[in-house]
Amino acid sequence: MTTMTEPQPTKPQPRPIVSRDAAIGPDARLPWLLAGTAGMVGAVAFLHSAGYFVTFMTGNTERAVLTWFKASDAQQVAGASALAAIALITSFVAGVVVASICRRFFWHGHPHGPTVLTTAGLLTSAGLDFYLDGFDEPQVRFLPILIITFSLGALNTSFTKNGEVSVPLSYVTGTLVKLGQGIERHATGSGTVYDWLGYALLYAGFLLGAAVGGVVGSFVTGPQVILAAGLLCGAVTVVTFLHSDRKTLLG
Repeated sequence: MTTMTEPQPTKPQPRPIVSRDAAIGPDARLPWLLAGTAGMVGAVAFLHSAGYFVTFMTGNTERAVLTWFKASDAQQVAGASALAAIALITSFVAGVVVASICRRFFWHGHPHGPTVLTTAGLLTSAGLDFYLDGFDEPQVRFLPILIITFSLGALNTSFTKNGEVSVPLSYVTGTLVKLGQGIERHATGSGTVYDWLGYALLYAGFLLGAAVGGVVGSFVTGPQVILAAGLLCGAVTVVTFLHSDRKTLLG
């Protein structure tokens, strides 16, 4: 007679050690630059619109829900209406979907592809706003803002692994969670400084980009600031190509 034995619990596999090169090496630095681009675009769009978030989908989701309640009017909550917030979320997801389809079928091994789409979206947005309001209007209209949000969704697909985004550039909450977990591992001796340093620098890139957006937005207004952001994103596209794609092409 065979006796049934209880399965033994499996020991958790040790976490791979994060190397210095993986955390802050040459290939790790490009996400910092693109996170800065996301921060810059988000900042200029926020400053020159009715307070719309083009990177902060958590905030848009809360607005999409809370603006249906009378408490929002009582508290004089500023920013997007519920329908506008839903439109922003839809546009962001559409950017992710379109860029992901392009990566699957056209951009094999080309990290600069999403930045091309982002640059094209920003320049289209600026051109549309110039057409609608001319050069002197300080605010950017909602339709161009939707195009910018689409562009930021596309930018977030720049780094993928096994079909999934590995570095969400504008998802600052996730970056800070990973930063905190890395600090805990380092503090308890189960990790090193490189478990959190890369995330800290990614966050710093977004922060610096937002500051650059604030500086640009202080001197340039309306569609001109979106044009400036598009040109800066175009320069980032060239850097991305020279850093990654050319290296791939040259083998």
